[in-house]
Amino acid sequence: MTDTPRQNLYVYNGGFLTETRVRRILDLAGFDIRLGAPGPGDKVGVWGHSPTSPRGEAVAARTDTPVIRVEDSFLRSVGLGRDGDVPLGLNIDHSGVHFDPSTPSDLERILREDPLDDTALLDRAKAGIAALRSAHLSKYNAFDLRLPVPEPGYVLVIDQTRKDASIKASGADSNSFREMLFFAQTEHPGARIVIKTHPETAAGHRDGYFGPKNAGGKISLCTDPVSPWALLEGAIAVYTVSSQLGFEAILAGHKPVVFGQPFYMGWGLTDDRTPLQRRQRNLTRAQLFAGAMILYPKWYDPFHDRLCSFEEAVATLTALARAWRDDYRGWVAADMRLWKRKPLQQVFGGIKPVRFAKAGRAAAKAEKRNARLMQWASHAAGGDAVLVEDGFLRSRGLGADLIAPLSLVLDDVGIYYDATRPSRLEALINSSGTLSDSARARANALTQRIIDARLTKYNLRNVEGLAALPAGRRILVPGQVEDDASIRLGTTDISNNAALLRAVRDANPAAIIAYKPHPDVEAGLRPGAVPDADKLADIVLARTDPIAALDHVDEVWTMTSLIGFEALLRGKRVTCFGAPFYAHWGLTDDRSIPIPRREARVDLAALVHATLIAYPRYYDPLTGLACPVEVIVDRLENDDIPAPGRMNRSIAKLQGALAGFAPLWRKTRG
Repeated sequence: MTDTPRQNLYVYNGGFLTETRVRRILDLAGFDIRLGAPGPGDKVGVWGHSPTSPRGEAVAARTDTPVIRVEDSFLRSVGLGRDGDVPLGLNIDHSGVHFDPSTPSDLERILREDPLDDTALLDRAKAGIAALRSAHLSKYNAFDLRLPVPEPGYVLVIDQTRKDASIKASGADSNSFREMLFFAQTEHPGARIVIKTHPETAAGHRDGYFGPKNAGGKISLCTDPVSPWALLEGAIAVYTVSSQLGFEAILAGHKPVVFGQPFYMGWGLTDDRTPLQRRQRNLTRAQLFAGAMILYPKWYDPFHDRLCSFEEAVATLTALARAWRDDYRGWVAADMRLWKRKPLQQVFGGIKPVRFAKAGRAAAKAEKRNARLMQWASHAAGGDAVLVEDGFLRSRGLGADLIAPLSLVLDDVGIYYDATRPSRLEALINSSGTLSDSARARANALTQRIIDARLTKYNLRNVEGLAALPAGRRILVPGQVEDDASIRLGTTDISNNAALLRAVRDANPAAIIAYKPHPDVEAGLRPGAVPDADKLADIVLARTDPIAALDHVDEVWTMTSLIGFEALLRGKRVTCFGAPFYAHWGLTDDRSIPIPRREARVDLAALVHATLIAYPRYYDPLTGLACPVEVIVDRLENDDIPAPGRMNRSIAKLQGALAGFAPLWRKTRG
């Protein structure tokens, strides 16, 4: 973002003072909020055409001061502003306000006068449209993607809140809405009409123009919080007065019929029933989008407290919306260890607190609350629970040391390390053929950032570098925790570290074999030690940084270790004796039984996007918000992570010791 001279902005609406996010975005945009009378060179700030705006307009008129009009951006938030959700960006307009055609706004000037012919800008716009569609993003985003929409083939009529400023500015009123419904019926005789209720009306905040009295026969109301993109996909025509959904209808491929004069009409992309003669330019969808979403708004990054690009704002909103959609019904977590409860509450309890219960009672408790049921994947005993596991950029420190995770995965199909059945990750990888160019570019950029920052799953501090290995063909063999579920469910003949080392030596008698024990095993927290490892390998890399080890080898031979995936990121050859999630896609030398479900042949970008972007949920410990993966990369790279408590390691060892007594306890109790 370029630096701009700061300006005093005099305001007469308390919201500019009390709404912290609004004030911060204005501050970053170069405005100092002031009270009192403006002087030469100052500005007056008002909120759109709100009921309080005449105060500022009157002061501006008396003092001959220019007016700045502020409004929410077109991607506002997950929930409603009236429910207290904060905006992700602002439209700060020096000329007018985007929804008022009486005076050309900054947005209209961009759409009318900017060349909008820059290839890079239009490519960003096309990618942006694809991103909104893929993530089902709209102005408000508190909707459930699992809710059904009407059967396709309907005419969509969009309701709005009564006396909304955009309706008044367009010269429309209740008659305009009656006229719109009449034309929708007469121009599509016999077609079903679906009226989409505004979210604020559905929430009980403000009345709309249509209600139950308008339904009947072929007319129905859609009041459920469904995805607008899903609703638009099933429509054969779209009618609106001035709703932003009309803009999204254009992006979805429609030519909506428009009875008002919103910012998106008059550019050749709408059927305008109230034309605006000064708008004569024909734009493409990408040009309209570029002006409205990339050039016009000021977007905010809450993780770094700065203005940001449209793409960064989309990544933020995608993470926040996904968290809401996953969590809004609430969760009941079955059989969760005590130390895991606080992290689970932080990650999944932002909407409703996570409830914890024993497995025998958890399902009934979830059903009673209409909540979702979760269970830690390695302890699941079947059933309908959504399985939870650590993500692949987990933390700075071991889970066995009770270090809280920065990423977790939710899987409603299976779990990524269980090769005996499908998983949500498998489905994502199989569908990667539809990945957009921008998504692939993001995956490639993420891969490079991880390489540059030398990140792994655990990112341990107390590990050592590696000066060199003997010359020759060098193979890294990563040890694993031998009771790990990925070994139980993803291996056959070779299922322990000693057998792995022998198999690698038998297949590569002349190679330099470097064995790296698993850090949990080295710490004495989990089983998997190989007492004679120095006889099976040429060198044992005790307490060695895994990235330093990867730097010095040509290949990795493994059962199911995540180091195999980390090696793929760094361009190393990987041989798998088991079936980890990254095997059998054409990227590895697979020595295990083929998995017919893994039918796609993918490249590294597709694997990375599925594994690190689409599958996990990330939690930012500094803001307490769901976040994009890039934020976690920043936190790990810059070590911006709160340190664990001093008791963590002691409690971890005690927990391990008590776990060892559990079988004896059960036997004596039996």
